[in-house]
Amino acid sequence: MNSLKFDTTNLICGLLLIATGLFFAYQSLELELGTALRMGPGYFPFILACALVLFGVIILIQAARVQGEPIGPVAWRGILLILPAPIIFGLTVRGLGFVPAIFVAALVASFASSRMKPLTALVLSAALAIFSVLVFSYGLGLPFRRFGPWLGF
Repeated sequence: MNSLKFDTTNLICGLLLIATGLFFAYQSLELELGTALRMGPGYFPFILACALVLFGVIILIQAARVQGEPIGPVAWRGILLILPAPIIFGLTVRGLGFVPAIFVAALVASFASSRMKPLTALVLSAALAIFSVLVFSYGLGLPFRRFGPWLGF
């Protein structure tokens, strides 16, 4: 008798997607759903949550069909540097302003790779800050402070 083998990575991913989708579907039921022609505030989140559950089921079925690779080591460096980057941006954007906050957040996130060199990280962060100002400030015309009160501007 053959035992059913699962790809552990896809199994965990599928179960997490299903659980997350069910949680958000349940939460969206507290809002008015409406109909497809007259959507309420809970309609779109409910549809997205159902899509998340569907993708989770597809991945779960795939986990039973294909034997995958084992889960590798956790990339702690990436977790510890990429996850705080948007938090750093959110905490500093009002005080430092848009340009320095983008620069600092990109600089922190760029060191998630062990191959990143300091000069490359500085150039990448500066380029991202310039690009962001060109797109959001000049291209889209969004009104925000480029440099904040913590810098004396």
